[in-house]
Amino acid sequence: MIRRECFELFFECSGKVRRSEGSVKGSRRDTIAAMKPGKSAEAQTATLAEIAREAGVSAPTVSKVLNGRADVAPATRSRVEELLHAYGYRRRRAEASRSPLIDLVFHELESAWAMEVIRGVENVARDAGLSVVLSESAGRLTPGRTWADQVAARRPHGVILVLSGLDDSQRALLNSRSIPFVVMDPAGDPGVDVPSIGATNWQGGLAATRHLVELGHTRIGAISGPSRMMCSRARVDGYRAALETAGLPVDPSLIVAGDFHHEAGHRLGLDLLRRPDRPTAVFAGNDLQALGLYEAARELGLRVPEDLSVVGFDDLPVARWVGPPLTTVRQPLTEMAEAAAKLVLELSRQERPSAGTRMELATSLVVRSSTAPPA
Repeated sequence: MIRRECFELFFECSGKVRRSEGSVKGSRRDTIAAMKPGKSAEAQTATLAEIAREAGVSAPTVSKVLNGRADVAPATRSRVEELLHAYGYRRRRAEASRSPLIDLVFHELESAWAMEVIRGVENVARDAGLSVVLSESAGRLTPGRTWADQVAARRPHGVILVLSGLDDSQRALLNSRSIPFVVMDPAGDPGVDVPSIGATNWQGGLAATRHLVELGHTRIGAISGPSRMMCSRARVDGYRAALETAGLPVDPSLIVAGDFHHEAGHRLGLDLLRRPDRPTAVFAGNDLQALGLYEAARELGLRVPEDLSVVGFDDLPVARWVGPPLTTVRQPLTEMAEAAAKLVLELSRQERPSAGTRMELATSLVVRSSTAPPA
């Protein structure tokens, strides 16, 4: 049985997926073997004892830092590593001990959206002769406590986090093991020192709403994603900007927060469409919520697009197959994932500095059959 709290899969270059059997064999390496001092064996023991005393910590804590364990406070880790450096300890070259892997971490895997991202990372990994390890953090915006230890044991070429981030201790651990990481579509502000790949979400929200305004709609609703996610807030900001630019009022009661799932689109769609002053068009925030809105409209006897215009976001393959085909904003998910994978490999080869790297790929409106002028 797969544990829902946090499971891992190996996505092989052949396209097959298999579940990880746990921590990598040999993950508990000898403390001294983790770093190479330029002193004799007798001096090694004395030096480790001196480091523990000077740092004001126990010898087991020094051992945890040497082995790259996550359960050490960032300030303590920094103090111990400075002393290790001062006493001449050097880590082995990272390239020599890396596994032929890229770690790919999702906060959720249960959607076609995730498959587009996996496809992009796998395209790059295959060309580089690498495999992809998939992890899910069960909806949390940071992976679980043991995840960083497992990554440190695997020593992949790099880590890609999708709609996720790292806490300070996890970030310190990966940095101490020279494992680069990139955030794709960050949920919040990743910080200036964290490389990230995103899309022009604000521009996409603007384009979607402007399209509805140009068709003649004046009461336009919006079903956003989670308010804690930066991409969701940016799309709604673009929606507001389009209305304000057109001289239309922004009605807060027509803006509702979902979770980017079909069920939320259905539930919140029913709420919006049962209003006596219902909207004649809705920007659904993403394609899955748009499909839920389709279902809500059918239940209430409303036709798309004759009675209700709908715009999604993402342009998943299903957007072309539904009836009527969905007008949506194309987010280049596969290309974003490919860019993230290429960036993390460049960082692993030290071909570019990590600090301040922020890339945004362009979104574009794809007009199909789910939008029309209001009746």
